[in-house]
Amino acid sequence: MDNRDEVREFLTSRRAKITPEQAGLPAGTRRRVPGLRRSEVATLADVSVEYYAKLERGNLAGASPTVLEAVARALQLDDAERAHLLHLAQAQEGSDALARPRPRSSRQRVVHKSLQWTLDAVTAGPAFVNSGRLDLLATNHLARSFFADIYSSSTTKQPNLARYQFLDPAARRFYLNWDLAADMTVDVLRTEAGRNPQDKDLHDLVGELSTRSDTFRTRWSSHNVTRHGTGTKHFHHPVVGDLTLTWEALAITAEPGLTLTIYTAEPGSPSAENLNLLATWAATQETDPSTQPLSRG
Repeated sequence: MDNRDEVREFLTSRRAKITPEQAGLPAGTRRRVPGLRRSEVATLADVSVEYYAKLERGNLAGASPTVLEAVARALQLDDAERAHLLHLAQAQEGSDALARPRPRSSRQRVVHKSLQWTLDAVTAGPAFVNSGRLDLLATNHLARSFFADIYSSSTTKQPNLARYQFLDPAARRFYLNWDLAADMTVDVLRTEAGRNPQDKDLHDLVGELSTRSDTFRTRWSSHNVTRHGTGTKHFHHPVVGDLTLTWEALAITAEPGLTLTIYTAEPGSPSAENLNLLATWAATQETDPSTQPLSRG
């Protein structure tokens, strides 16, 4: 798929975010565009205005790493944005894409047994494997109960975290800071779109979410990308109540494109107690699915 529109919109949106003052340039008067002018970015990157205009029209083919680094510096891109720009250029060039392992469609993907055994060995917190599209591919027992609403509301065999985030009203109760979680979800999908522009399943998902969710469409149009590998999230689980959990996301070397994420609670905290309660409830559900939710009284 042609990614020139993605390149154009990304570079234009980054240019609009940098003020002349931030770039060390005089503000001047009668500025008709937000942020920097193309000519100012060209000057900062030490390329001609014509050449930068070609880049911003979406044509990165043939751009050298030196030029891309200069543009990244001129636009004051952070590490995640710089990586996104390089991914866009590599995808357009084609040569690097041929050398990289291509993630398979998660519709046809089966997590191998040893990875599932690894998940099952994690007992202190929810652990799960997801694709770059945020398809939920495998979980340990605790994560299955943690994401009970996602599994119960999914209309497909493959639950998807982004679809739940934006299309299921229950997500606004589950994520106590829904806006932050929504931003992170879009960041992940936008990064994946730059890395794998040929992923038809991803394009279909983005199209579905853009059509059905105004909040997703607005966030998608901002072209933000951020690296998310660790942090803290706040949840409200329908069975055990509030949970404050830290998380670590780990790339799986043997399965390009997949990520293993583990949630944990601070030892001795109320959230750790609630996780233990959730584990007890999960065990009762395995032996007797008709069991009612635990009383927290």
